[in-house]
Amino acid sequence: MLDLLQGFVHELRAAGLPVSMTENLDAMRAVEHVDIAERDVFRAALGATLVKHHNHWKAFETVFDVYFSLWSPGVDGAEGDELWESLLSEAAGGGGGGELDRDELAQMLLDALMSGDRDALRRLAAMAVTMFAGMEPGRPVGGTYYLYRTLRQLDLDALGARMMGRAREAGDVGDGELDERLQHEEFEARLRELKELVEAEIRRRLVADRGVEAMARTLRKPLPEDVDFMHASRDEMLALQRAIYPLTRALAARLAQRRRRRHRGTLDFRKTVRASLSYGGVPAEPKFKNPHASKPEIMVVADISGSVASFARFTLQFVYAMASQFSKVRSWVFIDGIDEVTRYFQECDDVMDAVHRVNTEADVVWVDGHSDYGHAFDVFHDRHYNEVTPKSSVILLGDARNNYHASQAWVVGALQKRAKHVYWLNPEPRGYWDTGDSIISDYAPNCDGVYECRNLRQLERFVTTIAEG
Repeated sequence: MLDLLQGFVHELRAAGLPVSMTENLDAMRAVEHVDIAERDVFRAALGATLVKHHNHWKAFETVFDVYFSLWSPGVDGAEGDELWESLLSEAAGGGGGGELDRDELAQMLLDALMSGDRDALRRLAAMAVTMFAGMEPGRPVGGTYYLYRTLRQLDLDALGARMMGRAREAGDVGDGELDERLQHEEFEARLRELKELVEAEIRRRLVADRGVEAMARTLRKPLPEDVDFMHASRDEMLALQRAIYPLTRALAARLAQRRRRRHRGTLDFRKTVRASLSYGGVPAEPKFKNPHASKPEIMVVADISGSVASFARFTLQFVYAMASQFSKVRSWVFIDGIDEVTRYFQECDDVMDAVHRVNTEADVVWVDGHSDYGHAFDVFHDRHYNEVTPKSSVILLGDARNNYHASQAWVVGALQKRAKHVYWLNPEPRGYWDTGDSIISDYAPNCDGVYECRNLRQLERFVTTIAEG
């Protein structure tokens, strides 16, 4: 068990969860006081000691299900043979012999679903996997394929309809529309439970065949803060959306505390002497003058064309959610034209509403709707250069793919001379920079820093850097 726990913790770290040595020891102490056979209690004990953020819970559950699947109830070996024989006997009317077919298994599943017998469902789910999944040892096929084959044969929609029909015959469904809906939702929940049991059994058998390390690598998914902005699925986008605000709140509190510590002023002699009276005149507690911590002024200029649009959207949301850490935030967006969108964030209480208005109302297409960094920067210089001050930190967002137009890199150089800092955030991997129509190297010499920024973790690291600067 000790080796299994160590492998489990190692895989959590590989998945991105920050598990320290102390938390590892806490988990080992916790499992000494729980019964491993009580799976839910065992999972809760490990989760309470190893998971620090609710966004990490899904990754924890996936790793847990893989590493401890062989410790979960299942149908295997002699137990599976005995159950198979008993089911065959029951299907043949108690006389033995015969073969269990799809309809007979469906009838048994229907009885178990109606009675809510979870143990029977678990065993029948395992038998369904045996009958329909077609699993072959050593075959490099993912669990999703086996799950699809099994569920297609079980036909959960038909099972749900039969459950509703039997409930109506028994008079368990009221006459009202609400009663019908509640009963339907109850049966849907039971069918979801059956699907989860089938999935768990497939995973258990795959782990037994391939080993926990191989299965963990196959099922490993990035945490929300590690999801690539430019290649996120719809579900991952939603997870990113949910992760932004808790992350910014925690980051804002951390930055405020660091500022207070760093900006401690000179010794305040009068306050120190006054405080020393309580120590008999000994200056045991020095007092300092605490000047108001300066906050940077932020100017964001973002490309919102094509695939970088999602990156710009999340960056704008992040920056405005952190607005309390900056003295002023102004923002512009561009494609081949440029438009200041600060007004949208000032007029909307919800940052997401402001971002939606940016995407739908900003005047950013002036010619053909293809990125033209040079033209956008040129217009920005003509209209707003004098508004940049030595307190301003200018953040340029984009992949620098300029469709072979003129770069106008001199504008970025002029901004660097006038502003406190000029930073460039690029959502592409470094290996893609300066390939094709990317001209990031034209702009880089005129920036104080060019950062790869593909996910929330890298964005958080960058915002911390400028907020402390």
